[in-house]
Amino acid sequence: MTTQTTELPGIQDIQVNAEEVRKHVIRPAHILLAQSDRGREDCDLRLLAHLHSHRHGHHLDVAAFGTALDAALQNSTAGYVMGLNQHGKRILTQHHNWAHTPPDGSERWKTDIAMHVASLSKFITGVAMTRLLTDKGISFDATMSEYLPGYWSQGPGIASITFRELMTHESGFTSGACDLVGVEAQVAAGISGTGNYKYANSNYSLCRILLAVINGNIAVGTSFPSDPALNDPFWDLATIKAYHHYVTKHIFDPSHAKGSFDHPVGDALAYQFPPSGNGWNSGDTSEICGAAGWHFSVDHLLKVMGTFRRSGTIVPNALAQTALNSLFGIDWKIPTPIPGSSLYTKNGLWEDGSGHTEQALLYFLPQEMEMVVMANSPIGATAQFFSSVVTNTYLANVV
Repeated sequence: MTTQTTELPGIQDIQVNAEEVRKHVIRPAHILLAQSDRGREDCDLRLLAHLHSHRHGHHLDVAAFGTALDAALQNSTAGYVMGLNQHGKRILTQHHNWAHTPPDGSERWKTDIAMHVASLSKFITGVAMTRLLTDKGISFDATMSEYLPGYWSQGPGIASITFRELMTHESGFTSGACDLVGVEAQVAAGISGTGNYKYANSNYSLCRILLAVINGNIAVGTSFPSDPALNDPFWDLATIKAYHHYVTKHIFDPSHAKGSFDHPVGDALAYQFPPSGNGWNSGDTSEICGAAGWHFSVDHLLKVMGTFRRSGTIVPNALAQTALNSLFGIDWKIPTPIPGSSLYTKNGLWEDGSGHTEQALLYFLPQEMEMVVMANSPIGATAQFFSSVVTNTYLANVV
């Protein structure tokens, strides 16, 4: 049933009231000071070198891979957890050390403990946009500017950006901003051209705003009644709620999974390596949703991935494969030693500027496998690139 507020017109299927808007903070301190990953630009050259040296194989040696991964991570992290599924069924689970170290209550890692997965959230947003655009009959190659908030200023080149360019980081945006104000400033500044890869959080934060408009939750011309100064918190709050509602209904519910933006007591804390003192609670991440923000356990993220890839209940299976091949919400498509096959992976990292780090990886692998790996610290004293460690370990154990 469609519900429209009488206090704030132009909003449908979500509830936003004036008091919430006046209290809403777009840039809370714990978000403003945090730092995120840079997609493929973070990749160290060892990953690329390995891709040109691997030999042919036919299948993953699961036991050998598990042993090698544990050797690589158990003494190089505050703690880690991983799950590997095949055809939606668990075939390997590993975890070592602490989600909360002894000074914070001694909670061991398990696959049902959630953590902020940072930029893995872009995969969720990519799936949501793939479904929504398809349902609305909008091409991935259509331009997106007509769906921007009407009160925003659009700088040079904005009118030419397509949805595909947003979702593949080829829009011309350069900003790492995850919040509405930062994205609004990027749109006002404009771009010099599209078509070149540059990882920018702005792309996926903007997708969250576009999703709410395209889905009909908020009209382009909607503004806060009688006080234009509140347009930004009004639009921020409305699009956060619309995005959360859409993802829950169309992605989580079909997957029998859950994700959240908040960070309750039981969620993993972030640590330095080696760990010392108390861990960091990265807090509620609503304001950066779209580009980051989701908290998942390994178990629930794997449910989403398997449902997306095989069930046809989120998008048709062929469209899911098209989204992966198009790198919507994915960093890498990498050839594997299994002839004719590739793996698809996304990296996520969020840290407080003092080394307290939460990292996560997702993989769509050959042989109908999916994998999620999380670590709540840097990898080793030299902060190795997490994706390189795990990806190289996988490739080395295809036999």
